Amino acid sequence: MTTARKTTTVFLTVMCGLVLTIVGLVQRWPGWTWPALAALLLVLPAVAFRVASHRRGPVPVSFEEQLTAAPVERAEYRLNRVALPSLWDDYHFVFSATVRWCFADGPERGTVVNPAGLAVDAVLSRARAIAEKREPGHASLLRHELGGALSRMCPDSTGHLRAMAEDINLTLPDEDQERLDRLAGVRKDEAVWEHQRKYEQSKRRYLGEDALKDTGSAVVWWLARNDEHVAKTVTDLPLLAQLTSAANDTDIPERLLEMLPNRPGGGPWTPDIGTESADLPARGPSAADHLSGFFEAMGFTEDDDRRAMLARQFSQLIEQHNRHETAEDLLRRFDPPRPPAPETGTETAPVSEPPADPV
Repeated sequence: MTTARKTTTVFLTVMCGLVLTIVGLVQRWPGWTWPALAALLLVLPAVAFRVASHRRGPVPVSFEEQLTAAPVERAEYRLNRVALPSLWDDYHFVFSATVRWCFADGPERGTVVNPAGLAVDAVLSRARAIAEKREPGHASLLRHELGGALSRMCPDSTGHLRAMAEDINLTLPDEDQERLDRLAGVRKDEAVWEHQRKYEQSKRRYLGEDALKDTGSAVVWWLARNDEHVAKTVTDLPLLAQLTSAANDTDIPERLLEMLPNRPGGGPWTPDIGTESADLPARGPSAADHLSGFFEAMGFTEDDDRRAMLARQFSQLIEQHNRHETAEDLLRRFDPPRPPAPETGTETAPVSEPPADPV
């Protein structure tokens, strides 16, 4: 520190002398000023150096601070294919790594005979504490987790050294990986089957408790699914009656027995088609006949206003499909126009015949 201050003082003195010399030559100072200037340049640096020394005091030079720290002695050991337990019994990870260690400072530094054994034991203890809490199917994720956990120098249980691990490799035996893959496939298939079973249960519950609860519900359900085929729905009434009876394990109501094609004492069911002339050729039931059978199956009597209301709705629906004759037939059968009421107070005068011509 003293040598540096002296060098700085001399440098500043020389620079100040040069500057003052240049100024004196430019300003043409008198001759007596040059000896005074030289004496001043010699006295002022000495005074300044002495004052600074008294203010700061002596600074001892510490050679120990200038010395570079001694390099840390480290050693390494390659660890290959060590079995680490997992969360599941009989499933083990295969662990490999490079173990590095250095001695800890202390009086017992040189008393360790096998430092590699202590370092390996310390690294394996840290790795096992993490691995035994992880499932075997997450080997690739655990490898990166151990890479971060074992990357720090940590003291061992005895305190003689500190150890870490790098170049970590963690795998699962091939046969265990195949078993896990098969178990995963079974679990996925089971989940799909469970969803299918719940779907079938929901569908059966809907059909049994809602759609096929009785014949009327079945007819409404069938109409909702075949809203453009009213005549087909009426034709399927016997089938719906049998289906409802089988679904609920009950007998077919007596009012629906006559619709069955194999009912005792009768042929195939046909709706009431009214009185027809015996001379006309036989024809199949019309849409109005099927709708009449549907009304009878639903229990709508002849004087029930719902027959005319439903007939008008069916007629409008059929009209949209350009079946004009069928729509008019439904209205004529179930919602005929009412005759106008007779007017009172007016009488029609008889028409008189013209007189005969005289012969």
